[in-house]
Amino acid sequence: MSRIPTKAEILDWIAANPTLNSKRDIAKAFGIKGAARIDLKRMLKELEAEGHLEKRKKSYRDPDRLPPVSVLQVKAPDANGDLFARPLEWHGEGVEPIVLVVPRASDPALGEGDRILAKLSVVHEEDHNYEARLIRRIGSNPRRILGIFRKGSEGGRIVPVDKSGSNEWQVQAGATLSAKDGELVEAEQAGPKGRLGLARARIVTRLGDPSAPKAVSLIAIHQHGIPDHFPDAAIEEADKAKPAGLKGREDLRDLPLLTIDPADARDHDDACYAAPDDDPKNPGGHIIWVAIADVAHYVRPGSALDAEARNRGNSSYFPDRVVPMLPDRLSGDLCSLHEGVPRAVIALRIRIDAEGNKVDHRFHRALMRSAASLNYQEVQQAVDGAPNDKTEPLLEPVLKPLFAAYAALKTAREQRQPLDLDLPERKIVLSDEGKVLSVNFRDRLDAHRLIEEFMVLANVCAAETLLAKQSPLLFRVHEEPSPEKLDALRETAQAAGFTLAKGQVLKTQHLNRLLNQAAGSDEAELINLSTLRSMTQAYYSPQNFGHFGLALQHYAHFTSPIRRYADLIVHRALISAHGWGKDGLSPDEIDRLEKTAIHISDTERRSMMAERDTTDRYLAAYLSERVGNEFTGRISGIARFGAFVKLDETGADGLIPIRSLGREYFHFDQEAATLMGSDTGLTIGIGQRVTVRLAQATPVTGGLELELLSLEGKPLPRAPSPAGRSPRRKPARAGYKAEKTKRKVTRRRR
Repeated sequence: MSRIPTKAEILDWIAANPTLNSKRDIAKAFGIKGAARIDLKRMLKELEAEGHLEKRKKSYRDPDRLPPVSVLQVKAPDANGDLFARPLEWHGEGVEPIVLVVPRASDPALGEGDRILAKLSVVHEEDHNYEARLIRRIGSNPRRILGIFRKGSEGGRIVPVDKSGSNEWQVQAGATLSAKDGELVEAEQAGPKGRLGLARARIVTRLGDPSAPKAVSLIAIHQHGIPDHFPDAAIEEADKAKPAGLKGREDLRDLPLLTIDPADARDHDDACYAAPDDDPKNPGGHIIWVAIADVAHYVRPGSALDAEARNRGNSSYFPDRVVPMLPDRLSGDLCSLHEGVPRAVIALRIRIDAEGNKVDHRFHRALMRSAASLNYQEVQQAVDGAPNDKTEPLLEPVLKPLFAAYAALKTAREQRQPLDLDLPERKIVLSDEGKVLSVNFRDRLDAHRLIEEFMVLANVCAAETLLAKQSPLLFRVHEEPSPEKLDALRETAQAAGFTLAKGQVLKTQHLNRLLNQAAGSDEAELINLSTLRSMTQAYYSPQNFGHFGLALQHYAHFTSPIRRYADLIVHRALISAHGWGKDGLSPDEIDRLEKTAIHISDTERRSMMAERDTTDRYLAAYLSERVGNEFTGRISGIARFGAFVKLDETGADGLIPIRSLGREYFHFDQEAATLMGSDTGLTIGIGQRVTVRLAQATPVTGGLELELLSLEGKPLPRAPSPAGRSPRRKPARAGYKAEKTKRKVTRRRR
């Protein structure tokens, strides 16, 4: 650039690039070199003196500018039909800026009073200062109904799918959205009871066939009783919330904390940073910062928000939607650590040595500003040598120190030997209509593992601090497997040609030894799944029984208070223990910690079941178009009524019914986990490779029925013809055969 930019151009650049606002960044952006830098320095000082800029160390920010992502309230359309909005996060001293909402064709219709989360850009027009692009609408709260539409002469009725929703709803002729009889619809309350004595509703979404993919998660939500409607009082409290200021907090806004999340993440509740420790007493050590959204500041004990958060217990995640624990005003805005926006956090400074062992730690109640919101893939690509425009300036000062600290933590992890399961995570990709486009397996990157290790370490610090301060809290408990489940795992391992030692105090390192034996073999997935199934269910408790899977004595969930109520309890306990304010753990909460632990453990299981059911239904819908096709897989379970198969391609589970295996009688051996044919001697056991044909897929239930074609690469033996068959054995003879084959397994030499 041949000229010095104007003051307006500089201010526009800083507003659009909140993370690149040092004098060096500004000079690079405008191509200013050599002696021209003196003129730039003079202009920045003038802007600072005029109050347009505020210097913070070596960077500049505009105190009278709106954040690049902001919450707005839509005003009534003007005479020209344009929509303007009032910024709810304006804290400047000047005149409130005017924001024009620029809708896209795909945006929903907005009306007066709607609250929206929008991306802002600075403009210099006569009638407005900013233009806003909708990210999503928040804050609206009409009651929602999911049900089957029954058409009538003047509109129709909605019969709710929720078992507890016995009351039907009247839909007037102009509010049916042209829904057809028998369609699954989503509606919202539209008025009081009408002349038929039914409350009125208007259909807002037609979901078509109740068994169609788009309806799947909604049905699961209602079937499992997951609350998906916030009470008006909770929404009102959330809408009235204001961003937390610096009062009573440490200022960490200059610390380049990053959020690293999935590319499709809606919220960002944790941020991290690392640097070498310059203490000569800790050579090769690292300092790690973990900052977690201060949800406790906004969700106070005894409030309507708190009551609903406790009721939900956690957020529930489905392929096409999220049912959040907190309203979007909090989960997607005030408690989300958006890039370049000041946010309240509880931060943790941890020192580790060169081997990853914790030296000390300290908690802080603070205000931070995220230097960047990154996703796992771009972070991994950056450290692998392919940074993009966003990660390149962060690579040396921020990303590489993060991975150096992670390398040290990996050393400590190897010494601790937590359970090291290798189970691929499925990702269901949907079209806009809700149809399954593909089923993939997510990549496990070092960037994922880095965040996991940082979060585990932060959770340990929270538990240790509260124990040291003798504060009540909720622990995350994972007890060791029962002897019966270990015996079953041992049988499976032996059948696959591996060993799990017996007669010793079980430690995770013993299970890891088994997993390492199977690594790289055809049986690796089977052993990993069987080991997972042998584990007990983790739960929350005020008593500390340790975490077997992580090989940790003290563990509490601290890092996700947006989506887990247990973490919010731990945050409040930390606030009380440090004397940070009056929004800590209340006496009533302490008295009912046991009940809270039981309740949120139940809600967690409820969400898991709903999420699993939804995944099964989506997979069944996806595979319903491939009925008759052949698939490969592995026997994953044996029951009296048949054998379960996990398909290689999608990870879906299907059933080979015992009735489809032929006319011979199959003996079920529960201890050996086998089915044995009485005439052919065909033995079906866990871990065997199979080829199957998909006989039936039922999206409504998520069921897959399979037909067995081959076992371990060999065709199935033919049973004798009916004329030559011997009569069915008597029960006594069958019992003798069962005793004879009891605990028999086939061993393979390796």
